[in-house]
Amino acid sequence: MPGFFFSHNNMNELNGKEDCKLAEDKIHKKKQKAFGADLKNYLRCMVPHVESGIKTSNSRNVMLSAEEVIQWSQSLEKLLASQSGQGVFREFLKSEFSEENIEFWLACEDYKKTKSDHLHGKAERIYQEFVQSDAIKQINIDYQMREATAKKAQDPTHTSFDEVQKTVYILMERDSYPRFLKSKAYLNLLNQLQVKTSK
Repeated sequence: MPGFFFSHNNMNELNGKEDCKLAEDKIHKKKQKAFGADLKNYLRCMVPHVESGIKTSNSRNVMLSAEEVIQWSQSLEKLLASQSGQGVFREFLKSEFSEENIEFWLACEDYKKTKSDHLHGKAERIYQEFVQSDAIKQINIDYQMREATAKKAQDPTHTSFDEVQKTVYILMERDSYPRFLKSKAYLNLLNQLQVKTSK
């Protein structure tokens, strides 16, 4: 009787692929069932940091205060100027399946600080990851801007992504940022910090 024969290694590889697919399915279902749960978990983790001063991975103390969180509501610029603000906003955007916007914006900020001899490589990476029409984390821009950015990325300068970065910033400012300020996650974080401050 004809059949398929797998070596022991191939079976492990096959099981690994199946396990990976099952894990991906579980993650997808989890996202659908618990929309925004990751943000709530992130915010819960942030509050103990206020009391304990636990060091983050970059060895800086996280000192999140009610005053800082209130400043986030003044402008998107103030929110993005804060490392903690970036993290909380990123988690919110993940809950809306639009984290590519802040990731692109941060990549552009990093790109502007790049030494000239490394611009070409970074420009290519940013273009492939966020701008090209089949990019994994494609940002929402029109065809003309996509084409203009493609040309600029081929002969990169420190300002190659400025126009498209501004467009994405405006999109976040007009769309996601107001929803973030009204979100339960933001309001609960602010409330928890205000309660801790008043104790």
